[in-house]
Amino acid sequence: MEIGLSAYIIFFAAIFTNNILLTNFLGMCSFLAVSREVKSSLGLGFAVIFVMTCTSGLNYLVYHHLLVPLSLEHFRYIAFIIVIAAFVQLVEMVIERSSPVLYVILGIFLPLITVNCAILGVALFMIIRDYTFLQSVAYGAGGGIGWTLAIVAMGGIRQKMKGARVPKPLEGPGITLIIAGLMALAFIGFTGMIQIQ
Repeated sequence: MEIGLSAYIIFFAAIFTNNILLTNFLGMCSFLAVSREVKSSLGLGFAVIFVMTCTSGLNYLVYHHLLVPLSLEHFRYIAFIIVIAAFVQLVEMVIERSSPVLYVILGIFLPLITVNCAILGVALFMIIRDYTFLQSVAYGAGGGIGWTLAIVAMGGIRQKMKGARVPKPLEGPGITLIIAGLMALAFIGFTGMIQIQ
């Protein structure tokens, strides 16, 4: 019961109070590049949720049942990236077959999920924080949902701003970074509600 409750708390904390993107600033490259409109943001967000949830569980198993027993913990970065890369290939093939338009919109950023530091960050945080399997999967799912929530919100804001008059020096990345900073401040407002230990 305590482990389940803990996984539940970790899940919600990863979405709001410990958002991997807006509090840890991991995964900013694809966040800034793909968040031009809601459709592409949502597509990449779902791909990140799937990859982050599945790979957090698999990376837990690889680490605790393969690397630790063989005293190969120092290979965790390589092992985690191999697991993540395999899942990204799977997601890429599914998106290419099911939604060619979304596949073209996501372009180079879809295969770059492999090196998305948010996904690798979740795998490393679960090891550092010594989570159980259930807690690791909850953290991965919450982290993916939190990342998606942030990128979809940014996509909606940027889509609305297409017709807005923005001062010339702030057009493009300037205003996007200001909005990201304001979103991060809003998520910091959740701090204290749920804390990840």
